[in-house]
Amino acid sequence: MNYSNKVISVEKALDLVNSKDVIVTGLGAAEAHDFLMQLHTIADRINDVTVTNCLPMSDFPFMKEEFKDKFFVDGWFYSPALRKAHKNGNISFIPNHLHLAGVKRLDFVKPNIYVGSCSAVDKHGFVSLSTGNTYEKRMIEAADLVILEVNPNMPKTYGDCEVHVNDIDYVIEANYPVPVLPEAPVNDKDLKIGQYIADFVNDGDCIQFGIGGIPNAVANALVDKKDLGVHTEMLTTGLMKLAKSGVVNGSKKSLHRGKMVCTFALGSAELYDFIDQNPSVMILDGNYVNDPHIIGLNDNQVSINTTLEIDLTGQCCSESIGSVQFSGTGGQADTAIGAQKAKNGKSFIALYSTAMVKDATGERVEISKIVPQLKLGAAVTLSRNDVDYVVTEYGVASLRGTNIRQRVERLIEIAHPKFRDELYAQAKEIGII
Repeated sequence: MNYSNKVISVEKALDLVNSKDVIVTGLGAAEAHDFLMQLHTIADRINDVTVTNCLPMSDFPFMKEEFKDKFFVDGWFYSPALRKAHKNGNISFIPNHLHLAGVKRLDFVKPNIYVGSCSAVDKHGFVSLSTGNTYEKRMIEAADLVILEVNPNMPKTYGDCEVHVNDIDYVIEANYPVPVLPEAPVNDKDLKIGQYIADFVNDGDCIQFGIGGIPNAVANALVDKKDLGVHTEMLTTGLMKLAKSGVVNGSKKSLHRGKMVCTFALGSAELYDFIDQNPSVMILDGNYVNDPHIIGLNDNQVSINTTLEIDLTGQCCSESIGSVQFSGTGGQADTAIGAQKAKNGKSFIALYSTAMVKDATGERVEISKIVPQLKLGAAVTLSRNDVDYVVTEYGVASLRGTNIRQRVERLIEIAHPKFRDELYAQAKEIGII
C-alpha cells in the first residue's frame, strides 16, 4: 500500500480503537496531538482503554474525571496535566529508569496501537520520529497497529529516528505547531547554584542537564568554557544556546566525537529549528543513550540533576512530595551513576535549601529541603550510594566516599543557617550521628 492509500482522518483512526486496547503514544512533543484531543469522543462505545504516555504536553479531554471509567492512563513521567488529572483515580505512575522504561514495559504488556507524531515523508519514503526516540521506535516495532501524525512542522532529525512508510499502517495528516516548553526564569538562588557547579566543569568536559531554573543558570555560567561535549537524556534550549555560541562542539568527546547525543529534545521553537536536518545532533534509543555503561564511556562526563528533597544520609527524593507523584524518575539515576563510571566523571544534585509550603492552618511557612528523614511515602529517586556532589545556594557538599557522620556534617553545612542547629539535633535524636 502506498502513502496516499494510508492517509485517514482522525475519526477513521479512532474507529480502529477497541475496548481493552493498550495505546502507547510518544514522549512530550512526539505525542499524537490530534488523535489524543479527540480520543474522548469514542467513550460511549469503548471500555477499559489504557493510554501509556510520558510527559504529555496538553490537558487532553480523555483524562478528565467524566471519562475515568472509560480510559486509564499509565504515565512514565508526570507533567502538570497528569498531576492535575491524577486525583481522578484513573491515572497511575510507572516506576522506571529511563534506559529500561520501554524494555520493561514490553515485558509486561504489548501495545495494540502506537500513535505518535513524525516529520514529513522524504523522497526515499522515510519519516523521522523527530523530537525523540526514547522508546518510540521500540514501541512501533512491537505494536499491532501503527498510526502516525505526519506533520510538516516537526523537525527532521538524525540518529536512529527513521521509519519507512511501509512500517506505518495509517497516516493522519496534521499541521499543528510543535509543542514548546517555556524556559524557566532564573533567580538569584539559581545563579549561585549554577556558578558553583560551573566552577567544577572543565574545558572539554561532556555535560548532561535538563530543564528548570537551575539547569538554565548552569548553562548561563558555562559561557566561558571551551570545547564542551553533550551526552544527555534531554536536549534543551540551554544546551542548544551553548552549541550555537560555540561553547559546545564535541571536539574532545571520547564517544560520538562532534555529536550532541540525546534521546529526546524538548524546548523552544528555536530548539526545534536547530535540530532540524542538523547532522551534529544524534537522537538515539533511550536504552542506549541512558545506559549507565554507555554514559561511562564518555571521559569527563558531568551529570547535573535536581531534587525536591534530600535526607541527611544522601537519599534523594526527586519525583514525589511524600507519596504524591510529582514528576518521574526519568534518567536521574542513569545519568548520575553513568557519570561516576566515567574517567574523571562527576555527578551533581542541586536543590534550594528551603521551600515555602502551607502548614496545617493554611499559613505559608519556610521549611528545610535538607531533612533528617524523607517524608512518609517519599520515592527514593537516587539512592545515597549513588550521590556524588550536592549543591545548594549555600555551597557544595562532596559525599563521595564519606561515612554517614561525615555526610550529616557536610549536608548541614549547605543547609539554610536557620535550620542547621535543628538538623544537628534531629540527627542526634534519630541516631545517625
